[in-house]
Amino acid sequence: MFRDSVLDDYADRHEIVALCDVNPHRLSESAKAASKPGTNGVATYLADDFDRLIADQKPDTVVVATPDFLHADYIVRAFEAGCDVICEKPLTIDLSRLKMIIDAQARTGRQVKVTFNYRYSPARTQIRELIASGTIGTVTAVDFRWHLDRVHGADYFRRWHRQKENSGGLLVHKSTHHFDLLNWWLGSQPTQVFASGRRAFYRPETALALGLADRGARCADCPVAAKCDFELDMSKDAALRQLYLEAEHEDGYFRDLCVFDEEIGIEDTMQAHIRYASGATANYTLTAYSPWEGLEIKFQGTKGDITHRHVEVHGVFGGERAHADEDAVTTELHLAGEPPRLLDVPKAKGHHGGADPVMLGYIFAPDTMEPDRYNRASDHVAGAWSILTGIAANASIETGSVVDIPSMLKARGIRI
Repeated sequence: MFRDSVLDDYADRHEIVALCDVNPHRLSESAKAASKPGTNGVATYLADDFDRLIADQKPDTVVVATPDFLHADYIVRAFEAGCDVICEKPLTIDLSRLKMIIDAQARTGRQVKVTFNYRYSPARTQIRELIASGTIGTVTAVDFRWHLDRVHGADYFRRWHRQKENSGGLLVHKSTHHFDLLNWWLGSQPTQVFASGRRAFYRPETALALGLADRGARCADCPVAAKCDFELDMSKDAALRQLYLEAEHEDGYFRDLCVFDEEIGIEDTMQAHIRYASGATANYTLTAYSPWEGLEIKFQGTKGDITHRHVEVHGVFGGERAHADEDAVTTELHLAGEPPRLLDVPKAKGHHGGADPVMLGYIFAPDTMEPDRYNRASDHVAGAWSILTGIAANASIETGSVVDIPSMLKARGIRI
């Protein structure tokens, strides 16, 4: 997304000076895509040569789109070299890495933008405006349910995300989007979290119940793949074949591991009760095996409530699913003493409900955009608060107790 945006939409303002990857094959393919006709191409560096890349090419900004557990290392190294950073969510996955980033930012004064594209969706921005304007009074409670379907949700259980040491689990990797939205919508920060979570569906017992007793370690050589609804055949998808199947010999990374493996270390069913500094509370649920994909949310306020529902059902990695139509997003406003009414939900073209083009405009050409009165840009502070709910939720699941976020930060010497 970032590469193509610079090449296709903002080439008059920005230039890709180098690419860096741990896998030589993927690095080569990306370099081909980034090279302009009539040029010598883009400089490429393997991951071990990242510091040399900075010294040679002297970039202004580094885009970090590595697996989550590596974000902090590259952010800090970029800061120390005098570069700003654009980072994929989540900012990082645990407290020790968060402290590294916070301390390096304070030391260097460099900036990181965390790409929370959901903030830029017109439908989500409308909710922000309704709440900030006091339409439903003071928000007292929120119920937020996020559904991942059995194509998108399953994908987290076959690749590197499946281990918490890589991703922080879905409460960090995926829910960072949702917790950031709550922080932004409420204009507040989480203070306490109590959570529960388990792997209820993506487990060996489910495979047995589905008649997949003789399953293999990965889809490519699984003897029962033909009768498994969760098969991922990378040979039939040009992008997956190029990026992963043809790159396996370089680093042994398999993109199609069995979603029912015993060794998977993340939950697929999670719930959290969150308290905020504003006094509001939220109940949050995430499931990764729903029959549909999208969100349901209700805000309770002292003057009324807002109910928002979005059926996304978008295809991810080749899943043959019906795309949501234009009526798939609804927002209902119900003020006390009045009948409920459906609001006209603003729409835009582009991925993530029209969010991506808007976000990329503010990142790569902010002077061409209207002043952002919704404060959608996300720095290290917003990035930190978005993952702290998930980190606290993981700790709560492990200990079975309420986790106090200010106490957790103080114990680690983290000041945000």
